[in-house]
Amino acid sequence: MIEQTEIWFVIVALGIGSFLLRFLFLGFIGDRPMPPWLLRHLRYTAVTVLPALVAPLVVWPAANGGETDPMRVLAAAATLFIGFWTKNVIAAMGSGAAVLLIAHYLP
Repeated sequence: MIEQTEIWFVIVALGIGSFLLRFLFLGFIGDRPMPPWLLRHLRYTAVTVLPALVAPLVVWPAANGGETDPMRVLAAAATLFIGFWTKNVIAAMGSGAAVLLIAHYLP
């Protein structure tokens, strides 16, 4: 087990590190206009975070002991296709959930 002082040291160190990273960006350049190339790249940050969080859960799901599940891959492919085709996040997530549920009950 980890010592209680070690865990608190890690928590405080991560908090300070997180604050410093945010302060570097917001505190030092927060009052100046950002260059257009940076604004163009920041626009895609939210779009890239969700797939980065979901991809390991599709490829190596903990529910299957880390083995790839064809149902999850099929649901992810349907979500990607419907999202690209309709440009609607709710429709994409709904179709992925529907495909996962339907594939779960098929033999």
